[in-house]
Amino acid sequence: SVLCPKWVYLLASLGALGESMSNKNEKQVGIQTSSKKSQPNTKGKATKLDEHVGQRLRVRRNMLGMSQEKLADLLGLTFQQIQKYERGKNRISASRLYELSKILDVSIDFFFSTLNKSSKSSNEMNYGFSDSSQEDFVSDDKLTTKETLDLIRVYYSIDNPELRKNLFTFIKSMAENMKNEDT
Repeated sequence: SVLCPKWVYLLASLGALGESMSNKNEKQVGIQTSSKKSQPNTKGKATKLDEHVGQRLRVRRNMLGMSQEKLADLLGLTFQQIQKYERGKNRISASRLYELSKILDVSIDFFFSTLNKSSKSSNEMNYGFSDSSQEDFVSDDKLTTKETLDLIRVYYSIDNPELRKNLFTFIKSMAENMKNEDT
């Protein structure tokens, strides 16, 4: 049986995967075991998956309005280590990922959401719950910008739901009017 991507990442981080996995699973998830033939040695090196997890860490931290320094203090690290995590330069261990999920009030799945096939290299995992091909969920880059995250945070800082709804209606109307002027 094939392991779920988040568990493969967690187990790989803990070093729990190895020769006990079948060759089929090893090839599918891109984890190296003692039989290193043609695959490059990625032990200790960050991968595209690490970059994705780091990006999701940055998105959630920004959504909460938390500084790198504050997060680093909560974890007992330096802010430079948080920068390295967010840029995907350093891998996040399974235990650290668990700590981050608790501090940032998200499930571990959050860090793996929005993965798509275009971000995978040949030695990375196959994601999804279907054996047949399926359409990728591709995140719009605008959704992860600081401007967008700041806008969302400010929007939800308005306690009055009716006022939020009115603001949304106003912005939507303004966008539609601008679109109509362009045509």
